[in-house]
Amino acid sequence: MQSSHAAAAVSASFDDMNLVAYAGLVPVMRLAERCGLSRLAAAKVKLSRAKNSADAAADAKITGFVAGMVAGADSIDDLDVLRHGAMPTLFGGIRAPSTLGTFLRAFTHGHALQLHAVHRKFLAELTAHAPLLPGSGSKAFIDVDSTHKRVYGRTKQGAEYGRFKGIRTLHPLIATLCTPTSRPVIAGVRMRRGKAADSRGAPKFVSEALATAVEAGCTGIRRVFHTTR
Repeated sequence: MQSSHAAAAVSASFDDMNLVAYAGLVPVMRLAERCGLSRLAAAKVKLSRAKNSADAAADAKITGFVAGMVAGADSIDDLDVLRHGAMPTLFGGIRAPSTLGTFLRAFTHGHALQLHAVHRKFLAELTAHAPLLPGSGSKAFIDVDSTHKRVYGRTKQGAEYGRFKGIRTLHPLIATLCTPTSRPVIAGVRMRRGKAADSRGAPKFVSEALATAVEAGCTGIRRVFHTTR
């Protein structure tokens, strides 16, 4: 079957200041608040001596990233979805994408570890408020994988030519938790340089994943799988 008419040039934009395009963010962010995301971010993420006031209101900026990703943003510019329509009526403390970008660019490896600590504590709170890992008191699986993510920007930090000839990649370790009756949830991510061996940093990362699993309620049998590729 084929259309008998040529497609018209059509573009669509959402610009009604009285409507909300992402109302589903309301219950998501209320759950995040109940589990202490803002509190944990304010307590643990400290960007001391950062330029351009990047260290201000880390809690508001981190929750902004979470909200943006839930709404489908996959770049800094996409975070402008949080300011569309009547979104500022539903949420306070929304930052512009440029402000959020300045915040991210101020991060060092140590700051990334601070954010990892927020994630660990938040996951523990989240599993206490939502049935993410049913049956975790009996059995849980911890899967630790290395992976390669292709990047295109020449200034992307940590990306290098590695296993794939002519392709620049990021090369993180990723740990997930699951039970026989649940979907996997991310327990941790640790970035390495693109040329790093698949197993580099794995022992410490696995021990951290095991500790995170216990905090998330996985107190029964814990089986660890380590896959490199």
